[in-house]
Amino acid sequence: MRKLSLIIAILMLFFVVQGCVQDKESSTQQNQQQLDNAQEQEETQNGNQDAQEHDENHDENEQNDQDVDGDSDQDSDQDGQANNPENIVYVSADRLNVRKEPDANAEKIGQLMQGSSIEILDEKIREEDGTKWLYISYGAGDQALEGWISSEYTVADRTELLSPDLKALDFSPQNKVTEYPENPRVKVKGVYLTIYSASGSRLDSLIEMTKRTGINTFVIDVKDDNGNMLFYTEAAEKYAPKANELTPIKDIEAFMKKLKDNNIYTIARIVTFKDPIYTEQYPERAILDKRTGKAHVQRDGLRWASPHDRQLWEYDVAVAKEAARVGFNEIQFDYVRFPDSGGGKLDEYLDYRNTNDESKPEAIQNFLKYAYEELSKEKVYIGADIYGLVASVTDDMGLGQYWEAISNVVDYVCPMMYPSHYANHTYQLPIPDAYPYETIYHSARDAVMRNKNIPTPAIIRPWIQDFTATWVKGHIKYGEEEVRAQIKALEDNGIDEFMLWNPGNRYTEEAVK
Repeated sequence: MRKLSLIIAILMLFFVVQGCVQDKESSTQQNQQQLDNAQEQEETQNGNQDAQEHDENHDENEQNDQDVDGDSDQDSDQDGQANNPENIVYVSADRLNVRKEPDANAEKIGQLMQGSSIEILDEKIREEDGTKWLYISYGAGDQALEGWISSEYTVADRTELLSPDLKALDFSPQNKVTEYPENPRVKVKGVYLTIYSASGSRLDSLIEMTKRTGINTFVIDVKDDNGNMLFYTEAAEKYAPKANELTPIKDIEAFMKKLKDNNIYTIARIVTFKDPIYTEQYPERAILDKRTGKAHVQRDGLRWASPHDRQLWEYDVAVAKEAARVGFNEIQFDYVRFPDSGGGKLDEYLDYRNTNDESKPEAIQNFLKYAYEELSKEKVYIGADIYGLVASVTDDMGLGQYWEAISNVVDYVCPMMYPSHYANHTYQLPIPDAYPYETIYHSARDAVMRNKNIPTPAIIRPWIQDFTATWVKGHIKYGEEEVRAQIKALEDNGIDEFMLWNPGNRYTEEAVK
């Protein structure tokens, strides 16, 4: 009996010691996991983004978003199949690294921004804790890549990632036209013309340029940054008669015939919400700076009207209708946004005259939907100019320009991808202006990814840089090589349309032959 008691005591001591060892190992694993999770959270923090301007003054008060990813260090030992019925998930981390192997220490082969739509090809599950790595496909065309990401940083429903003001936007399929038979689509290779170039002796030289190059499109100011009309419009006479005082084109029918006879596709650029003439006529409709009690102006000294103003909507769309009726193939709305407010930092000081209780992105999307509905009756296509960085950030930059909200409701989305307008270290480039290919490549790649998030995306047709940004420290001179590099970056992302911007309308012909 004494021998039996001794054996039982020894066995009990063995189990107690073994249990303590197991508890210690379990506690160590939990502590390590907590450290790993803390590191992942730290790695997913973003930098801030501001804004960039698109006008003849080339304001460059724009920002970057340098960040990393939500890596997980969890291993994977077991193969499995993706459970999502459509095999599509969305990135929830600010930036998520894509790895060559399902291991946090494996080579990084890419990076995805928050909200990116990705296709799951396979998954591996770690037996110890059931955590998963996903083998995914991302990108498009020749740039499509495959790699591994942690499933911890994905969601099945993209709306989970949106702020309340973005959730209110319309991401449903839109009733868009495929093509108007009497106004066939064109693969645009375009250049910008001011009112003065369009009406002066330079017009003939620009037309001759189209015969020597691949340029086939003129983007012409019909309502310019100062609110002036290219030709007399009844809309201006009704809403802002002073806008008709310049009107350098006196015979618009002859002007349009000349362009059509030379096989030039015509786009009417309409500066939408920056309008000094309209706000002079209606000072009560200008955005108000509460600190001064005066109309808000930006660095160019020009007044902005409120994008919430329905009367201004009617005015801009009425001008667009007249442009369509005289023969313009397409309407392009520029400055279709709120003025730069430092990412919203100035909002507390500005009265936007928001009587409709709508957010900035709602106001911009609602205007474009209204314009599309009205102008489709005229059988013209609709485009919208937006900041180039909009494709690479997860909010509206305080401008009301949210990529999916705009691309979903127009025919062409036109990001202004001037390398000079990206802040240093954007896309990890020390001076983006000095890297025309790389800057455009990263921006275009993000744009293509964003279009995958919506059911009726617009065709991407960027503005690119054909000028030297002398104000940028470390800038390079832009010429044939730099313009060609930008075009190649677009082509490498499957984008086959572009427009060249030069404020003096002097273009590098050798780059587009």
